Amino acid sequence: MTELKAGQPAPDFELSNQFGEPVRLSALRGEKIVLVFYPFAFSGICTGELCELRDDLGSFKSENARVLGISVDHKFALRAFAEKENYDFDLLADFWPHGGVAKTYGVFDDESGMATRGTFIIDAEGTLRHIIRNPRTQARDIQEYHRILKEL
Repeated sequence: MTELKAGQPAPDFELSNQFGEPVRLSALRGEKIVLVFYPFAFSGICTGELCELRDDLGSFKSENARVLGISVDHKFALRAFAEKENYDFDLLADFWPHGGVAKTYGVFDDESGMATRGTFIIDAEGTLRHIIRNPRTQARDIQEYHRILKEL
């Protein structure tokens, strides 16, 4: 698989959210998308990152941007995670085929069986505009997301 680059169309996918509802990326045209891959629900850095997104969700909405979190967790684990942390955005289950979407986006770690920290900012037409990859042990800076969204 070739590495994704800014300027390419974002690969389409459909995954279930924490409520079992299907979410198809191509159906969200007209909105900017912040696609946030993270290793696991309930883990320390992931919880911190997603809580920061939760606390700043109004800013994303005012920028006409929708946040989608994706991990290899099952939808039932994601629902418990969302309820515990009061996440008011979709958490998508890339559970089966295990990590299939993460593999398509080049952020699946075969050795550990999880998604790595990758963020893909997609414009309203469905084009990848910016890609952020962080080591598993390093949280991402959501202010960078806002800076990029303002440029779109």
